[in-house]
Amino acid sequence: MTDDLPLGAALPDWTPPPRPPRAPMDGRYALLEPLDASRHAADLHAAFAPDPAIWTYLPYGPFPSEAAYRGWIEDKAPGADPLFFAVRSTATGRVAGVLSYLRIAPEAGSIEIGHVCLAPALQRTAAATEAVTLMIGRAFDAGYRRVEWKCNALNLASRRAAERLGFSYEGLFRQAGVVKGRNRDTAWFAAIDSDWPTLRAAYARWLDPANFSADGRQLAALSDLTRPLLAARDPVLAPGACAAPRQGG
Repeated sequence: MTDDLPLGAALPDWTPPPRPPRAPMDGRYALLEPLDASRHAADLHAAFAPDPAIWTYLPYGPFPSEAAYRGWIEDKAPGADPLFFAVRSTATGRVAGVLSYLRIAPEAGSIEIGHVCLAPALQRTAAATEAVTLMIGRAFDAGYRRVEWKCNALNLASRRAAERLGFSYEGLFRQAGVVKGRNRDTAWFAAIDSDWPTLRAAYARWLDPANFSADGRQLAALSDLTRPLLAARDPVLAPGACAAPRQGG
């Protein structure tokens, strides 16, 4: 090694974080529970049934029966990567979504949030937002340096969600995969540990009950609170390129 070549910043105190535990996460609006076929399969299948389109960009589904979905959970839920959680709304007491950690790399301090599948009843709710922020918070609080969000480049709802949550756009991986017999270009987003103090404050402000009117409408949009953190704007989602704003910012 020579002294005249550029190097990354030294990390003398760097210690790889632990792998995330298979343990619940509790919030005001949402509870995350380790995914379990016996506890969650029937309710999730029923919650997902009204909208088969939620499976469009996932590499699996829709499932023709509760038994088929239960079998999928029985196969996938015991794994450590992806590490799956069911999302339960505290308002309804019902399970209506699934999230996971994946591509867990403690040696790099990197972790991804994915396999996002939210039933119509959970979409555009404080519970849905809080569920993801609980995942982000557990990762950064454990010592991860980088939390990633990746999605099919054609999935504009997921891309908007990433930026709303404060994930910066990092680029497009062309022809990154083949999903259900079709090409997949993958859009990459990420937040890093130096973002976390500001993100934590933004999430807390948005999730505060005082931020919602009596009929449940937000007063301050989360996208407005996180926008200053975005290191790069997704050209598809740049100002003037977005569709009508979705409830929840």
